Amino acid sequence: MSALLVTGVALLGAATGWAAVPVGRSFCTDRIAGRHAPSRGAFALAGVVAFGGLAAARGADPVLPALLLVAVAGLVLAVTDLTALRLPDPLVGVAALGGGLGLTAATAATGEPRRLAVAVAGAALSFTGYAVLALLPRARLGFGDVKLAAALGLPLGWLGWPALRLGLLLPHVLAGVAVLVLLAARRVRPDTPVPFGPALLGGAWLAAVLT
Repeated sequence: MSALLVTGVALLGAATGWAAVPVGRSFCTDRIAGRHAPSRGAFALAGVVAFGGLAAARGADPVLPALLLVAVAGLVLAVTDLTALRLPDPLVGVAALGGGLGLTAATAATGEPRRLAVAVAGAALSFTGYAVLALLPRARLGFGDVKLAAALGLPLGWLGWPALRLGLLLPHVLAGVAVLVLLAARRVRPDTPVPFGPALLGGAWLAAVLT
């Protein structure tokens, strides 16, 4: 049954990733010169990995639907950030709302209301931490990143403090590695704006899968 679950969810992820590119492009009316939307094939593969990984790690855990709802919005947000360096508020709101509703259902299924309280605390902590970073001199974080961090802190908090800590740390590691690779390949200059949203999403996904 678990293999069937993972396969079915992975196929759903492929369809979601394929659809995420045109949906994300519709939010990018002000594209940045030289930046192009990622390919649908690449995002279909990303959807397979994201959804399949969550299903493999969480199985029939009641929190899985909440994580998948966040992942749906996350794939679209990754498209908008890669295409136009934007994390539109409506999409971040969808991620937060989907996660919140899914976690409420998971809390009802598990009978552990304390976990929902910890989830809210995780969102608040994530928002506060990233807001402080965004206000630092020469910070490259935007408040779209701050809002997305709060939306992702909600399910990570529900999973527990180890997941939240990992989800707060890993985006900076992933972003740092990505920038070093791009600099080495001469794809960017030191002053080139680089989207941070995909690193936030990737870090949250790894935290959910590894903890």
